[in-house]
Amino acid sequence: MITIKKTISALFILALTFALGWYVSSLSVTPKPQDEKQHTAADNVQNPITLEMTALNRSRNLRIYLPPNYNTTNKRYPVLYMHDAQNLFDEFTSYSGEWGVDEALNTLAHTHQLELIVVGIDNGEDKRITELNPWDHAKYGKSETDGYLDFIVNQVKPYIDEHFHTLKDRDNTGIMGSSLGGITSHYAALKHPLTFGNVGVFSPSYWIASDITTFLQQHTIELPQRYFFLMGEAEGGEMLSDFNKVKAQLKTQNTENSNADLIFSTVAHGKHHESMWRTQFSAAALWLFQPPIKTANEIK
Repeated sequence: MITIKKTISALFILALTFALGWYVSSLSVTPKPQDEKQHTAADNVQNPITLEMTALNRSRNLRIYLPPNYNTTNKRYPVLYMHDAQNLFDEFTSYSGEWGVDEALNTLAHTHQLELIVVGIDNGEDKRITELNPWDHAKYGKSETDGYLDFIVNQVKPYIDEHFHTLKDRDNTGIMGSSLGGITSHYAALKHPLTFGNVGVFSPSYWIASDITTFLQQHTIELPQRYFFLMGEAEGGEMLSDFNKVKAQLKTQNTENSNADLIFSTVAHGKHHESMWRTQFSAAALWLFQPPIKTANEIK
């Protein structure tokens, strides 16, 4: 009898362990195998264009979203440049989920008459950290961000302005990204203020900066710019505390600076993932390109 009870108990524990393991795995954000993914990009996302990156001696794909009525009008449109393009429009090309930028903007075109061109720049895969970390790092290597931004400012933007119906001025040009792409977008706006007037800084990885406080002191906002800063409250590590420190510093520095139009948004329980960023993209796009918007919370 004791043996039978032990056997039943062991089987129960084994079954419970298996069930718990299955439940935990079901919560994982591990990407689906490629053969299980579906193409989800809208029809108005163009086939990739490949350009050579002169400064870095490599090539890169651009993935371009055009507004729904682009081919039936002579209008010119604002342009938003975004990093990690593999994750913006299409589940099939994503490695950790997609933002759904195309679906969001197709909706905003109808509900808010907001029409943008989005130019996504693929990340460099094994070069991603060096391209998107603006500072040299003992572990991750020498920064290539200045070369990467030179590619965007001096090659990609001129190409897009020549081949598409764009509004070329800085007030109609933005840059946005998440994680390392977030900190790179912040860096890009301060290093290239004549190019970027609108800036989306999602979940910026300020932890990787050698000295973000000094950098921000040395690179103040000198020209009119609109910024949308975003952080999830459950991103882990020092992400939220670093974000709050930068928030406090920027508010102090720009108290009497009419050039700076800043909004800081946090998401309760928000995690460091595309599933969070996609829920905030529409609010950010409206704040940056359809002023005046008072606060992100007013956007339904």
